[in-house]
Amino acid sequence: MNDYDIGSRSRRQRPAKTTMSLSCLVFGIFALAFGSDTIPSFAASPTVEAPTRLSFPRLDGKTRLAAFLRKPGGGGPFPAVVFLHGCSGVGPGGGISSTYSAWARHLAQNGFATLLVDSMGSRGLGSTCGPNPNRRTMYRERPGDAYAALAFLQSRTDILAGRIGLMGWSQGGGITLLTVSGESIGRPRPPPVDDFKAAVALYPSACSERLQSRPYTTVDPGSWSTIAPLLVLHGARDNWAQPVPCQHFIEAAARRGEPARIIVYQEAAHSFDAPNLRLKRRSGPRLRDGSLPLIGTHPVARLDAMRRVVDFFGEHLKQ
Repeated sequence: MNDYDIGSRSRRQRPAKTTMSLSCLVFGIFALAFGSDTIPSFAASPTVEAPTRLSFPRLDGKTRLAAFLRKPGGGGPFPAVVFLHGCSGVGPGGGISSTYSAWARHLAQNGFATLLVDSMGSRGLGSTCGPNPNRRTMYRERPGDAYAALAFLQSRTDILAGRIGLMGWSQGGGITLLTVSGESIGRPRPPPVDDFKAAVALYPSACSERLQSRPYTTVDPGSWSTIAPLLVLHGARDNWAQPVPCQHFIEAAARRGEPARIIVYQEAAHSFDAPNLRLKRRSGPRLRDGSLPLIGTHPVARLDAMRRVVDFFGEHLKQ
């Protein structure tokens, strides 16, 4: 297996942890050459459609979810990835954050449609960061949002129903783990014939044995499982979504034979994949130790993540 392989339950697992040194000269040259918001395309589509705003119902019929669909040029059908945003929402002023826009464009250039689900705006909520009373609502309901998005994409003729993945950032990364859990509270009963085929979580919240058990799932600590291959990308300098418990959690799952892998970038902080975000302390709610979250782009980690995610989804959604 190469560095990007997740493996399967039937294979002997490679060590789950990969620690990336960010002093790699080759990646540094690429980062400088292409800039922080321009990533070379590795496959596929010379044209990318503009994002389309649309909506669809949750499976319980109680909420209508707004979302942004972006596709490669051409008629399709395409493999697709559902996007789950972080605790700040889709973006400021009804727009789309530059992070999600850059990822949607990058994946479209490589042959994937994306659907960014606006879980907070659809409920009339603002930020759910920090000690926010709506945060529990997000963790409880957003796995259901992910499955509503899966059902919506599978109803379309321009999407390959059996080749849909899931990708989340920060809070959305934690929701990704809750969604692909073998005991997910969001999964329909009976489950869909074609479920999510692969998942990526970037600097996920709630990434620990304790937080991936109760009350959001019925999983006992130490028995978490995933229905799909999972890739977690994290920064060692992240003081907001703590990397060490997440690393222990994913490594333990991999030792049990789960198809999970974590990459830790030694010099990267939270939001390392954002384009053109200077390293800074984020204003807003303080962390438990009284400090403010450290956020900012790390160009080399960002470039590696964008290459790695395309390879990962290519392996699991295009073959």
